[in-house]
Amino acid sequence: MGNRLSKIYTRTGDDGSTGLGNGDRVSKDSLRVEAFGTVDELNSTIGVVLSKQPPEQIAGFLLEVQHDLFNLGGELCIPGHTMVNADDVAKLEQQLDLLNDDLPALKEFILPGGGEAAAHCHLARTVCRRAERRVLSLACEEDVNPVALNYLNRLSDLLFVTARCLARHESGSEILWSRK
Repeated sequence: MGNRLSKIYTRTGDDGSTGLGNGDRVSKDSLRVEAFGTVDELNSTIGVVLSKQPPEQIAGFLLEVQHDLFNLGGELCIPGHTMVNADDVAKLEQQLDLLNDDLPALKEFILPGGGEAAAHCHLARTVCRRAERRVLSLACEEDVNPVALNYLNRLSDLLFVTARCLARHESGSEILWSRK
C-alpha cells in the first residue's frame, strides 16, 4: 500500500464539509458522517479497553472487532459499498456464547464498573448503542447494509458480557444495582 495521506491537513473541510470515500462532499453533520464518526469513536473506546491489557482471549477478539469496525466505517463512508457480512456477525455470536457460558445467570441489573477495563468496556458498549442508533437514522434516509445494524446490535451484547468477564477478572465480582 502506498502513501494514502502524505499531508494531514488539506483545508478542504474548512467550509464545514468533508469528503466521502467515493469523492462526494457532504456536510460534517450529515447522518452519514455522524454514523461513521460514531463507529470511529467506538473503535477508539475499544482501543482504550485494550490499553488496559485485558486477558489474552479478550484482547484477541477485541482486536478483530477493531478491524471489523474499521471496515464498517469504510463501508459507511462509501455509499453502496459493503464490507461487513453475516460471517462477521456469526463470529461475534460465537464469542458471546463462549464468554457467557462461564458467567452466572443475571438476576439483577449490573452497574458499569468493576475495574478499569470493565468500566471502559461498559463505556464502549454505550458508544456502540449510540453508533447503532446513528446507523439506524442513516438507514431511514439512505441505503445501508442491514448487516451493519445486526453487527452493532450483537457487538453491544458482546461488550456487555465482556465487561462482566473483565469485572470478575479485575475485582472478582460485578457491581449489582440495588434499589433503595
